[in-house]
Amino acid sequence: MYHCPHVFYREMIKTVNSKYHAPNRDALTNRLIPAWYGVEKSNLISDLKHVSKAAITADGWTSSSQDHYLTVTLHYVREGQKKDKVLKTMAVYESQTGTAVAEEMEGILEEFGVKEKVVAATVDDVAVKKLDIIKFPCFAHTLNLGAQRLYNCSTISKWTARVRSVIVWMRRSRMAKVVLKEKQQLFGLPQHMLLLDVRTRWNSLFLMIERFSEQFPAIQAAAIDPRLRKPMEKDKLDKISNQDLRKAEEFVLLMRMLYTSTLAVSSEKSPTCGQILPILLKLRKHYTKQADDSAFTRSIKENILNDLSNCYQDANIQAFLEEATVLDPRFKSNVDNTDIWDRVSAAAVAANTPAAAAEELSEWGETRRQAEKTVKVEEEDDYTPPMKQKKTALEELFEEEDSELLSVLQKPPVSIIQKVNQEVQLYRSLPPIPTKDSATLWWWMKRDTLPMMSALAEKYLCVQASSTPSERVFSTAGDTLSLERSRILPEKANMLIFLHKNT
Repeated sequence: MYHCPHVFYREMIKTVNSKYHAPNRDALTNRLIPAWYGVEKSNLISDLKHVSKAAITADGWTSSSQDHYLTVTLHYVREGQKKDKVLKTMAVYESQTGTAVAEEMEGILEEFGVKEKVVAATVDDVAVKKLDIIKFPCFAHTLNLGAQRLYNCSTISKWTARVRSVIVWMRRSRMAKVVLKEKQQLFGLPQHMLLLDVRTRWNSLFLMIERFSEQFPAIQAAAIDPRLRKPMEKDKLDKISNQDLRKAEEFVLLMRMLYTSTLAVSSEKSPTCGQILPILLKLRKHYTKQADDSAFTRSIKENILNDLSNCYQDANIQAFLEEATVLDPRFKSNVDNTDIWDRVSAAAVAANTPAAAAEELSEWGETRRQAEKTVKVEEEDDYTPPMKQKKTALEELFEEEDSELLSVLQKPPVSIIQKVNQEVQLYRSLPPIPTKDSATLWWWMKRDTLPMMSALAEKYLCVQASSTPSERVFSTAGDTLSLERSRILPEKANMLIFLHKNT
């Protein structure tokens, strides 16, 4: 039995089952966990053989022992459900150049047999130029960069500095906390703590100003309380006024949509790239300057809009996002461009007429024609005309109706292009679905009605809008490689993270 220093634990095991012998540390580390990892990895590789298209996200992370790790996650659609799998969390010891990172990721994809199935990668700062896939910048990171621009705007930074100084002082003062709590009870406000922004933390500036706006009556009343007024004057803090409240309310009203957009593309439901353009369109409309905007509002809108206007300018990325948007039944009505629908139709035709199949069909047709010619030559000499069968009385009675039926049944077969066009027209005629519904499940339910379009949609619905799935793995990695367990080997860390996220 593993020699646990806690006597009570050993007594509990003995009481529950006296015949049970817990594995020791060596068996657990060197035999049981590697064996479990090997089984689960083999099962995942077997499952991935049935996947046609997939996408990846990747990001880097540094442990408490200053070891750098690269995490790659795989995303695909299976029977109407989105599947997310952590492929590998590997330690990186070489310089993280674009070529080195691409080679490492390529090796991971080959190890799991999905290199040829990956259509796109959603990354933050990781370079994957060598891989023959489309590289999408993380949309959540892009939105956060837009919010970060406000720190460089003098009009906004000076005002937020005044607010921040008051919040910092009240958070540090023991008496200020007591007085603020009394004022919160007096005004019937929620007894929330004041928040402080951290420049590297997403949305922290918005959350700080939102809490300041919520607690403004209590903050203002506490600032003029005799127990705090003199200490605040001694520290030369600027007095807050109703003008600060007005600016805070304007700031919250403007920035809430950016905050909500960040949450939408960072959720655990794996948001797909089909919602990027609709969100961008909504944000650009929201931050367009109006004639009656104040100078403070105009400065916020100008900084955010300038950053959003430069997003996803690459032609290939833009085309892929447009096609992903029209194939998302939640947002297809946002796009009414004939060129985009033509590209989608062409992609569906190409997906259903691969070159190998076309060549095989051509060879089969030629072989069949040669065989027919041979049979015809052999049968010409002893040809006997077939005897005409006499029609029954019922057949003579309904001869006209039978002729019409045969003409309908003997219509020429519909080509792939015609089938695709019919499916596209049917799909466009269907109403969009609410944003709360699952796009992947909708396509799974329509797989019999729209078989070719449904297969094509999987290629786009597996691509992620942000790289947060990889970043979410770092929470597990932080628990696995904590300060108390910082000497765990990278190979063992990868096994533990893989098993935790995939089982």
